[in-house]
Amino acid sequence: MTTLLNAAEQKKPNLWRRARHSFAVARHEPANLIGLVLAIFFAYLILAPVLSILVDSFIVQSGDEARTHQDEGSFTLYYIVRTLFSRISEILLWQPLYNTLAIAAGTVVFSMTIGVALAWLVNRTNMAGRAWFATALIVPFMLPTWTFALAWTTIFKNRTVGGQPGWLESLGITTSNSVAYGYFPIVFILVLHYTPLVILIVGNALRRLDSQMEDSARVLGAPSRVIAFSIVLPLIRPALMSAALLIFADCIGEFAVPYILGLPVRYDTLATGLYRALDTRQNGVAAVIAGVIMIIGVITLLIDVRMMKEARRFVTVGGKGNMDRLRKLGRMRLPASGLAGAFVFIGVVLPLLTLFLSTIMILPGRFNLENFTFDYWIGSNLDTVALRNGILLTPEFWQAAWNTIVIVGSSSMISGVLGLLVGYAVLRCSFKGVGSFLRQITFLPYLVPGIAFAAAFLSLFAVARGPIPALYGTPAILIIALVASKMPFASRSGIAAMTQLGKEPEEAARIAGANWFSRMTKIIIPIQAGPLATGILLPFISGIKGVSLFIILAIPSTDVLTTYSLRLLDYNYDQAANAVVLMIALIAWLGTVLIQKISGTGLAQGLEN
Repeated sequence: MTTLLNAAEQKKPNLWRRARHSFAVARHEPANLIGLVLAIFFAYLILAPVLSILVDSFIVQSGDEARTHQDEGSFTLYYIVRTLFSRISEILLWQPLYNTLAIAAGTVVFSMTIGVALAWLVNRTNMAGRAWFATALIVPFMLPTWTFALAWTTIFKNRTVGGQPGWLESLGITTSNSVAYGYFPIVFILVLHYTPLVILIVGNALRRLDSQMEDSARVLGAPSRVIAFSIVLPLIRPALMSAALLIFADCIGEFAVPYILGLPVRYDTLATGLYRALDTRQNGVAAVIAGVIMIIGVITLLIDVRMMKEARRFVTVGGKGNMDRLRKLGRMRLPASGLAGAFVFIGVVLPLLTLFLSTIMILPGRFNLENFTFDYWIGSNLDTVALRNGILLTPEFWQAAWNTIVIVGSSSMISGVLGLLVGYAVLRCSFKGVGSFLRQITFLPYLVPGIAFAAAFLSLFAVARGPIPALYGTPAILIIALVASKMPFASRSGIAAMTQLGKEPEEAARIAGANWFSRMTKIIIPIQAGPLATGILLPFISGIKGVSLFIILAIPSTDVLTTYSLRLLDYNYDQAANAVVLMIALIAWLGTVLIQKISGTGLAQGLEN
């Protein structure tokens, strides 16, 4: 016993000496201080809003004192009971939840079916034009979802709502509500948008699949059906599950398409129900709905993470012997290309052409020459109440464009720089817990659908809290919300970039006497210029076409192009709204081309990464 005590006493000074040495070394590593500062910053910027909206579900909100018979700020279960168990819970939650899950399930089933077929044609067959289709089939994923929704209303809009009728109505063809609005068009449009994501994820798995395994099964006499269901599908199952879960999670928070095609027939989803609750100042109910959306999103994407870990069980033996032999389609080669071409036409050409033609028509659906005009672009003294000039001559359009550039551009630059610093701290920080926390906290916004994340920011920053003033109605709340929501992209780009950069260049500069700021500005940033630019441009493109954050946090004075177009749509100025959408699509496409030039990767490869 005495010997053990003596050994323990000798061990204590050694442990203390070792800890002091580690602390002394860590104190001279700037990455440790940067990591700690970033951890505190993101805890407030990302974690605090999420906790705030969840707390609001149990706190009496301003104006609800009479309903709850409690003082403002008191603990209450009123909102939980009202949203989940009251007589109007069917309207507030359960019917929107059912509609949301039905939309998500339908979108997953049809996008997976079409996407897997197109991925197989592009990656495993000799289909004509397969190299061109590899990029063209991805373009619908780059367009805002509501581009398709506006094109749909341009064609199928009926007399259910006011304003100009759709093209078919103008031609004397009556469209039913089930075709013009509601479940069918919403699912159809989301399938167009998310099928390219399936093509990317499943196509990547098919390219890694060694065709020799299929050849061996075929030599042994296995029919095509057995090869497909017993060999190919099990090996790409993780990719299939990942694509399905990602699409499902995105559909839970989709706002723009249900807003345009659902509200006219009162077809509510969780996202539009949340918007309606906030618009009618039912903040407590909105907090409960936001919490439900968050829970569904987190569960879905945690399952996706589990599927990615399971993917390691399906690694195939490849290497130099890996073969990617294309299957010859014979007489079906051209029909297969026709199928892919039809998807590109319906998903890209038709909606963009429809929107453009709608912007130069005086009356919808009339294709005679006298009906075409560019007045909605560059005209003046128009016969409208609130839109006197074409959008290119309207100050509100240029103000919205300026707000878009300033707000989205500033947030994207901040996100890119912070993403690089996160990568630096994660890879260089001596405290492993700090690095792990930064990885997780910067990924958290990806687990929370945008509409719920916007509601969380509104909950935290709508009123003054301590030294932080009330930010609602200012560009600042939009900038910080965008920074937080885009950190999953920026941080992963920064971590990936710093992983590929060794410590040697920085150590050499340190020995030469360069301080941290000089090492960062003259060594790390110049070397990582490409990834930094990509980390800025990707959030910029995503922010340009985003709707969920802006529709909750923006007001008329802070309108961006997306909210400006939706306001025009609310006023039934369809031509002008469609023109703004085309400008947004053009900006997003130019940004994509810029990413290609800087990063040296194609559109499909960039999205896949």
